[in-house]
Amino acid sequence: MANLGPLASAHLAAAHASVHGKSAELLVHDGNLRQSVVALVAGTALNEHSSPPAGTLQVLQGRIRVTEGEAATELATGDLWPLTHARHAVVADEDSVFLLTAVTGVDRVG
Repeated sequence: MANLGPLASAHLAAAHASVHGKSAELLVHDGNLRQSVVALVAGTALNEHSSPPAGTLQVLQGRIRVTEGEAATELATGDLWPLTHARHAVVADEDSVFLLTAVTGVDRVG
């Protein structure tokens, strides 16, 4: 069992110690389900990338922006956002930690 409060604080400290300003850990790997905690120092970004088939971002601490082309969605502590199927990037407007929940595939019954 993971307690997200202390875990968020630990990863934010690790992000500050990293030359890349990032820290992440896979917490749950159960079949197609993945949950990861991601910490970004203010001004740090996860460059544009594709979305998993389904997923959410939940901000545990701070403020982030999810950009899709010219559009941007601002998220703050406590916000839960469903990932769209568009390519996107994540930018930390302040020191931030979020929980990424992703479904990475769909099993076919056969």
